[in-house]
Amino acid sequence: MKVPGSRMPGLRARKVTDLPGVTAVARVDRRTKRLTKRLQPGEIAIIDHVDVDRVSGEALVACGVSAVVNVAAGISGRYPNLGPQIIIESGVPFVDNATQDLFERVKDGDVVRLHEGVVYLDGDVVGKGEEQTPEAVDAAMAEARAGLAVQIEAFAVNTMEYVRGEGKLLIDGVGVPDIRTPMEGRHVLIVVRGYHYKDDIATLRPYIREYRPVLIGVDGGADALLEAGYLPDVIVGDFDSVSTKALSCGAELVVHAYRDGRAPGLERVHQLGREAVIFPSTGTSEDIAMLLADDKGAELIVAVGTHGTLEEFLDKGRSGMASTFLTRLRVGSKLIDAKGVSRLYRSRISTPQLLLLVITALITMGVALFLSPIGQTWLNGVQDFWNAFIFWLVGLFS
Repeated sequence: MKVPGSRMPGLRARKVTDLPGVTAVARVDRRTKRLTKRLQPGEIAIIDHVDVDRVSGEALVACGVSAVVNVAAGISGRYPNLGPQIIIESGVPFVDNATQDLFERVKDGDVVRLHEGVVYLDGDVVGKGEEQTPEAVDAAMAEARAGLAVQIEAFAVNTMEYVRGEGKLLIDGVGVPDIRTPMEGRHVLIVVRGYHYKDDIATLRPYIREYRPVLIGVDGGADALLEAGYLPDVIVGDFDSVSTKALSCGAELVVHAYRDGRAPGLERVHQLGREAVIFPSTGTSEDIAMLLADDKGAELIVAVGTHGTLEEFLDKGRSGMASTFLTRLRVGSKLIDAKGVSRLYRSRISTPQLLLLVITALITMGVALFLSPIGQTWLNGVQDFWNAFIFWLVGLFS
């Protein structure tokens, strides 16, 4: 399968070949969200991602990849994850269950060729997998939906386990650290780089301008705020998917740590010469951001890009998403989910319709002026003014 040149404007170091398939630079990483930071348009992504979620699928497509090779099962059947479907519907070849030794045989930056599920390097076969089709993905998704009840049951069990382990944090706020950023009585906007976050941030611009909420970026959400032209006040997370630029922007840093106190992200903070507050919790980083805002007296919490439905919890692919469900119950009526706001308020009036509306209004005003006594007086005055102007103009040349 050959990819048109227009799909790969930024392809670098590509070998010119008449062989079939896609020939491009390979980018290799077992962490998909880390890989998407350095992927260039036209390159081939080699990943190790069980149940590719929607956010990862959209990120890979947004990078302009020419193909995706996954050494794991893109759809394991545990739940109907959306990533593979998004990739294939965008026209990008998606190879699943490829041989694991691809990560040893292909180095980052190698030029490889992908054809019918087989990966070639310098003419040699270095790996092979199953090239997915829309029909195969639809069938796998249907099978996954059939077993969804099992996942809901597991989700409920995980929820109970989280209550046992984090009950004091959820109920009494025990363990929430002190921070210097004031939130008492203020609005707080929490941004996660998730579903529709760009559209929602754009829609919320008037709200941000009017209320000036405290801006909290959750890991990559801090970069999303910077990209939108905002400076985050607080950055929360384990800092594995946030840029150095964001961590150095002056925001207060809150490192998400394990319950035993280990905080892998703290080392990176210290390397940058910054200080950070540690927040131990078994929940997700977006959970502790909400709990932090709630504990510090936020009047309203607006969430962008977070997970709000069961499908999204499962699509995240983590049993710990049960914590998000309970966190939302804990925060309660303070929380407003901005997801979908852009679609709700997107204008349905086109420019021609708007012009027609203006012209109609002007005509209506003109008719009203012509028929009313006040309008007649006004029109007579305009006519007298026009006649006087013409008389004066003619007098200049006579």
